[in-house]
Amino acid sequence: MESNRSRREFLKKSSALGIAGLGLTAMASGLERVASLEEMAGDEVASFTLPPLPYEPGALEPHIDQMTMTVHHDKHHRAYVDNLNKACSENKITLTLDQIMAKVSRFPDAVRNNGGGHWNHSFFWNLMGPPKRKDNAPSGKVAEALKSSFGGFDEFKNQFNAAAMKRFGSGWAWLVKTQEGRLVIGSTPNQDNPLMDVAEIKGTPILGVDVWEHAYYLKYQNKRADYLGAWWNVVNWDTVAKNL
Repeated sequence: MESNRSRREFLKKSSALGIAGLGLTAMASGLERVASLEEMAGDEVASFTLPPLPYEPGALEPHIDQMTMTVHHDKHHRAYVDNLNKACSENKITLTLDQIMAKVSRFPDAVRNNGGGHWNHSFFWNLMGPPKRKDNAPSGKVAEALKSSFGGFDEFKNQFNAAAMKRFGSGWAWLVKTQEGRLVIGSTPNQDNPLMDVAEIKGTPILGVDVWEHAYYLKYQNKRADYLGAWWNVVNWDTVAKNL
């Protein structure tokens, strides 16, 4: 009987220790989740500013008109910045813009949409510039990379334009360098981009074009193909080379 009593007491103690262990495991898991959230919240919330255009609004004429550039930058981009700052304040977000992109699935849609809008447009302005020559084609390492990956600049341009044209509604077309080092072409909806953890195509953006109608409607109306044809004249291949 003494042996049976000792066995029962041992089982009770073992069971209690097991439950306590489960409790500690759950507590540790909970603390990990709290720590993860604390990475994204703090006393000093993120605040972003509208970057100036790197050229005069009319510098891309006649390919992209001055009114479009003024409205696109001063109205649309500013709205993304203002709304992103509001969303960061409401959610106490302290991350950099790149960090937000990498964890965007954890945030409300206002952060995803406006954060993407701010990142994409800041990137986009620097991809363009006044034409330096009539035949605005890449050279050097960019030309070599496009030839190696797509068979040449003309074929790359055809594939890139196709991705931009097939994007239904609003969005972007991208040339992306994957983690494996490959160059691929793709597109994203709305203000998504390849840096986001939700993107179907992930990697480092090398080149991108805005195919929202506000990027071209004042001059080209609904003729996206005409806008794309003109856009190649103002691509800044020096910036693309740096991105590559």
